[in-house]
Amino acid sequence: MKPTLFVLAAGMGSRYGGLKQLDGLGPNGETIMDYSIYDAIRSGFGKVVFVIRKDFENDFREKILSKYENHIPVELVFQSINDVPEGVKVPAERVKPWGTNHAVLMGKGVIKEPFATINADDFYGRESFEVLAKELSSLAEGSKNQYCMVGYRVGNTLSESGTVSRGICETNEEGLLTSVVERTQIGWNADHKVYYVDENGADQVISENTPVSMNMWGFTPEYFDYSEEYFINFAKANEGNLKAEFYIPLLVNDLVNSGTAKLKVLDTPAKWFGVTYAADRQGVVDKIAALVAAGEYPEKLFK
Repeated sequence: MKPTLFVLAAGMGSRYGGLKQLDGLGPNGETIMDYSIYDAIRSGFGKVVFVIRKDFENDFREKILSKYENHIPVELVFQSINDVPEGVKVPAERVKPWGTNHAVLMGKGVIKEPFATINADDFYGRESFEVLAKELSSLAEGSKNQYCMVGYRVGNTLSESGTVSRGICETNEEGLLTSVVERTQIGWNADHKVYYVDENGADQVISENTPVSMNMWGFTPEYFDYSEEYFINFAKANEGNLKAEFYIPLLVNDLVNSGTAKLKVLDTPAKWFGVTYAADRQGVVDKIAALVAAGEYPEKLFK
């Protein structure tokens, strides 16, 4: 069974003017998401599901889905702060979305096979889709609790324009994840070494090859059941916190540390890039142009 690609795009808005997810960065106005879908198709994914907000469904179908429909089956699901499991009460004052793992939960009704998650606005690179598709396709039918993630080498994921947020991963001798901790300030120091700022405000230098999560995960369908159960407890524990978000690493850490699931960290030599800062844009345009010139991608992706 071919795996499904689940694209987390609910953060996109209906006014496309300044939104980086739909900024034309390729030679014919291709978005970063276009390159992800192209790489997914040639790596062996069999379907793409997008999670978006309902209020821009028509525009999304017309301007985005129409490009892909003749190339791979596509489906839409919708994220709303009021779409929660039974037993969860949504505070009337809540306006902030519930986070990435709540977005993942929206796929429960349409994804019945192994699946990968990605962000809509990150350029992941062909090698990452290949290694992830290979791992998910190799699972025996009916496999459960055998998860994976693409572990980027942190030195390949940084911005020259400022610090970034990444999930720093620790693994055991078998290459299995033991923990992932979100660090919000990671960058190059004056000696061109990678560092992050810890909870005490101190700089901690780490190896350039330290694996980090870029939200490129691989799961099997029972992950939705765990997500639903965990979200109920999460919502109750954060009843008074209107900004609390249910992130994927929260649940992954819980499943790994409890021994419920094993998660393999897949190494990739791919270089991530994206528009974290406005100053990053031209660098991304140049990198894509270089990949096209080198023959990695055609001039026009979807004809």
